[in-house]
Amino acid sequence: MSRLAFISGVEGTELLPKERDFFADTAPLGLILFARNLENHEQIKRLVGDVREAVGAEQFWVLIDQEGGRVQRLRPPLFPDLPAARRYAELYQQDQRKAQLAAYEIGKLMGRRLLDLGINMNCAPCLDAAQTGAHEIIGDRSFGNVVDDIVALGRREAQGHLAAGCLPVIKHIPGHGRANADSHHDLPVIDASIEALRSVDFEPFRQLNEMPVAMTAHVVYSAFNEPKPVSASFRLINDIIRAEIGFEGFLMCDDVSMQALEGSIGERTAAVLSAGCDGALHCNGIMDEMIEVAENSPELSGRALDRFMQSFDMIVHPQQIDESDALAFLSEDWVQAG
Repeated sequence: MSRLAFISGVEGTELLPKERDFFADTAPLGLILFARNLENHEQIKRLVGDVREAVGAEQFWVLIDQEGGRVQRLRPPLFPDLPAARRYAELYQQDQRKAQLAAYEIGKLMGRRLLDLGINMNCAPCLDAAQTGAHEIIGDRSFGNVVDDIVALGRREAQGHLAAGCLPVIKHIPGHGRANADSHHDLPVIDASIEALRSVDFEPFRQLNEMPVAMTAHVVYSAFNEPKPVSASFRLINDIIRAEIGFEGFLMCDDVSMQALEGSIGERTAAVLSAGCDGALHCNGIMDEMIEVAENSPELSGRALDRFMQSFDMIVHPQQIDESDALAFLSEDWVQAG
């Protein structure tokens, strides 16, 4: 069956008849869930199952932002409370081995608990290098500003997800950490030199370029004399993300409803896809916008289709995951410190 190159949200905790028809007619690549969609475990499984049934395709992503700290859509009692990335970075300064093991074991727990709900993709880890003086939108979501630390911890968290059968999404490629604004509301402009960007911001993504999926940053880099945000820039997607960083996996944009992008929702969707994103992400579940996204999303084909299908080759289904180490780490003081 043909698939359109976008990922969609839904309005609430149950799939509405109009949404069922929409998913059946458009067959998007995936569903992204937010707190508004999450009531209890059985309801989540039912919602995911209903969307999957409507789409009617075995290859289907179900996404969530379950980073930890400020960004975790599932919270107790639905899900364990998770540490922000900065907590791992602080532990890493004291004990590198323990911090990496914690990132792996908790990443594995996260992946398995998500998969149990029918969620096979987590929009984490965040590989952005946080910088002093930048807007707090990244802040403690980052593993710090030392490349080796970010790579070590981000790799172990991602490997934990994969070991549990859940796909990680590295974000926000090629780097959002220096942003001077929240891209949900404004377009951030980053004034760092090309040298600084290449040596710090881009480097974690280059070293983890084998990951299956990445999410773009809605930011402008003034050093490249490119007025468009990365998500809508053919030049930066092809010259930086694909060629220089060497990322060959599936590239989705950050949410097209964020105000860092210009134009109507349809125009934004067309812009990111024509720039080289493999898929457009739309999150808010507003039906009129969902229709615009679908109308401006082509059928997935060529390399984009290959990348989408190849991501499923990285999903394994282990019979049993021992969560004892992860739960022990989550009970320790470093998780909530800072």
